[in-house]
Amino acid sequence: MSVHDTIGDFITVIRNAGKAGKASCTYPHSNLRFGLASILKERGFVDNCSENEIEKGIRNIKVKLKYVNGEHAIRGIDRLSTPGRRSYCGYKDIPSVLGGLGISILSTPAGIMDDKSARKKKLGGELICSVW
Repeated sequence: MSVHDTIGDFITVIRNAGKAGKASCTYPHSNLRFGLASILKERGFVDNCSENEIEKGIRNIKVKLKYVNGEHAIRGIDRLSTPGRRSYCGYKDIPSVLGGLGISILSTPAGIMDDKSARKKKLGGELICSVW
């Protein structure tokens, strides 16, 4: 069976690894997925993310998960825009997650960024996911 929503699958891998108490998880590399993992690292939801080359031309993303007092730092992560239902918004309409305690991640013309950066740069785009 082929995977049609690789971003949704990547989010599910992170969510399931956290619930299972794993130290890290890996997934095939793409620039979009690596940008998503980098934002999670910048905002403190994961400890580290790195690119690993397993063979010539084949790379993986390794995400080292973060735990606070034995619990996964990501309480919830939801996919907002799916291949069957795309969700776009302008910079004024970017949703706030839990009153600012969480983040929304967007794909904008300037690249992947979190809601705070998109509002500051006045960029809208496709809502990828929300994290809290």
